[in-house]
Amino acid sequence: MKILIVEDELIFRRMVKKTLQEAGYDVVEAEDGQAAWELFQREPFQFVITDWMMPGLSGPQLVQKIRTSAQTTYTYIIMLTAMDDKDNVVLGLEAGADEYLTKPFNSGELKARVASGTRILKLEEQLIQAREKMEILAMHDGLTGLLNRRAIEEYAEAEFNMAARKDRPLGIILMDIDHFKSVNDQYGHKVGDDTLRQVAQALTADLRKYDRAGRWGGEEFILVLPDAQPQQLISVAERLRVRIAETKISLENGESFSVNISLGVAWATEQFPTLPKLIDAADQALYHAKQGGRNQVCIFEPLQ
Repeated sequence: MKILIVEDELIFRRMVKKTLQEAGYDVVEAEDGQAAWELFQREPFQFVITDWMMPGLSGPQLVQKIRTSAQTTYTYIIMLTAMDDKDNVVLGLEAGADEYLTKPFNSGELKARVASGTRILKLEEQLIQAREKMEILAMHDGLTGLLNRRAIEEYAEAEFNMAARKDRPLGIILMDIDHFKSVNDQYGHKVGDDTLRQVAQALTADLRKYDRAGRWGGEEFILVLPDAQPQQLISVAERLRVRIAETKISLENGESFSVNISLGVAWATEQFPTLPKLIDAADQALYHAKQGGRNQVCIFEPLQ
């Protein structure tokens, strides 16, 4: 871990640096609070050890600047002070310092305080990672890894509003695995789950970076395609239909089978004032594909 030492007394600064380097830490020096703040703005440090009394920008002032900065991670701060007055210690902690040491201090105590702060920072990092993992899990379907219905609806809503504001095209493709119930009935739910996963992989094989695929429910999937013209949408849908038909689902006995999908396509126009109406149009097109024999692409055609 890299630690920023802020101390205007050269001898004392070198003493702290030597102690921390012996403990295996990477150390950066700043000769006063202003120099430290300039360093911090270029490279936010996770750990800062700062003197209290310094010319220009004092220790408490530096701490306040760090605490009110737009940093994305927490900085653990130890305040060094020659003042052992408890009122001053309280002021330092109220400014945002996490810990303090009174000069002169024992090198072993400094190492122990830094080790304690490092453990706290590692714990915070673990908590952040756990929260990010939970957020990812909350947005994705556990079986297929695609966005779940809530997440894909939120993305689609944002893109729908953007398309309306900037007069950009937006396409929706709804698709359903044909006769999926027979897959579960004939091969079992384990094979059915594997089928859903392989279909999901086929859907995302060549999406653009701003396209999104989601599991709409059961064996039904949805694609949200910003900046895609109608002919592009139809081409994408047909390509997916063929690709999935050619995908082989392997069985434990060495045999394999394939599935077909039906797809409904719709794109944003003035006749769809809301996202639900656009999705409903794609759903109507999907219904016609099902009714027309399945394994085909249908586009929404409004009644004249």
